[in-house]
Amino acid sequence: MKSTIISFFIILSFNSFAQKNNINIETNIYKIIDNNANFLFKNSSSNSVSIGIIKNGKVYTKHYGEIDKGKNNKANDNTLFEIASVTKVFTGTLMSKAVLEGKINLEDDIRKHIIGSYPNLEFNGTPIKIKDLVSFKSALNKELPDNSEIRKNENDSTTFKLQKLDKNYSKQKFFEELKTVKLDTIPGYKFQYSNLSLELSAHILENVYQKSYEMLLFENILNPLNMNSTKLKLSNNDVLANGYNRNNISTAFLYSNLWGSSGLLKSTMNDIIKLLSFELDKKNKIVQETQRNIYKSDTSWNGYFWDGIEVVDNGKFCHKQGGSFGTQTLFAVYPEQDLGICIIVNISAENTYNALFNAVLGIADDLKAENNTKRKTYGYKFTKDEVVFTYLHPKNLDGNLINSVSVAGSFNNWNAENKKYQMTKITKNSFEIKIQKRKLEKGKLYSFIFAINKIGWTTSPKNAINIENGEDKNLTFKIE
Repeated sequence: MKSTIISFFIILSFNSFAQKNNINIETNIYKIIDNNANFLFKNSSSNSVSIGIIKNGKVYTKHYGEIDKGKNNKANDNTLFEIASVTKVFTGTLMSKAVLEGKINLEDDIRKHIIGSYPNLEFNGTPIKIKDLVSFKSALNKELPDNSEIRKNENDSTTFKLQKLDKNYSKQKFFEELKTVKLDTIPGYKFQYSNLSLELSAHILENVYQKSYEMLLFENILNPLNMNSTKLKLSNNDVLANGYNRNNISTAFLYSNLWGSSGLLKSTMNDIIKLLSFELDKKNKIVQETQRNIYKSDTSWNGYFWDGIEVVDNGKFCHKQGGSFGTQTLFAVYPEQDLGICIIVNISAENTYNALFNAVLGIADDLKAENNTKRKTYGYKFTKDEVVFTYLHPKNLDGNLINSVSVAGSFNNWNAENKKYQMTKITKNSFEIKIQKRKLEKGKLYSFIFAINKIGWTTSPKNAINIENGEDKNLTFKIE
């Protein structure tokens, strides 16, 4: 009986500790959200900020400000926003499914799946392939409808002119003008963002499945994930959050008579969290295909319609921006960290994307476990004659994704591609390079950071002693 009582109190104490620890973790995450929301208000000029995080399966959301200035109508998890080009993640998922099911092949000439004759969709005999389409390497340098003239002189009425153009454009006109499109280089050669690629993808999906794009979305993504508020078309009872331009003037909503596969979806934070969770599923073959390095690039890659996928100190990082006329969304996942982040602000201006991107990086950086460990000098040590730089990729992350690590800093003009500063792989997740002290100036404070695969700039651990003052927070060293 005595041992039973002791066991009971041990279990009770353990449960109390776990509960307290969970409360501390939750409090810390909400504090991180608060800090980054303040950063966004300061740097994006938005009236409204919504942030959603899913970490290790647990969801954290918070909303700030007001949708309409002066009305005190703060967003919530069910507020309906235009998510614009985040729609492309959905289209990429459908294309991935079609590839895995053998409906299409990445090496297929896209004209195999397009109704009609389009001899113009090739360059010097090289056709656009499906893999070129989904990775934004199609060489299509034109949007349909062509809105270039309207965009030459942008002002507060521009979004309404663009909306009118889209309202008067049809699928019939789309196919007529598709015959006039000319490729400007060999497909598969360079990244070139193209909404036309997405509309063609929707047409291809409809042809291979003999179902509408809208129905394919519902059957394969929206219904299985219970994304009940996500839709292409609004019903009479739906209220869509207003957005604003850089002058804080209300803008038009997006409109399309085409498929809408490039950016017509509307959604809520509640639904987007479900999509983040889906994108973090390491066992889902469709998800893994969308995030795959199709061209086996040594630097970053695009997968299926992602803006970019790169390797950073938090592991693989997939991100997609959605920018409507007056709302911007950044949708990002760190699969190896089981971390997903979505931020929505109701403004679209020149500095908005950079603010969103930096906030996502900031949140991921703030969540690092090492931030709570003992403070120490990070990234280098001195020997008698050398500075030895060391980069340690976290052991729980896949070192096979790293093709190279370089040290870049004020001593080499921050050139991550300089061959003299490429580091040697010591173990699967550790890299090192030695630089002679005599090549550096005594007494001078040098700044530096590491670059993974030449473009994945790392961030300085918050527990590092040797961090410079200022916004960049690079690492530092000085030879005495």
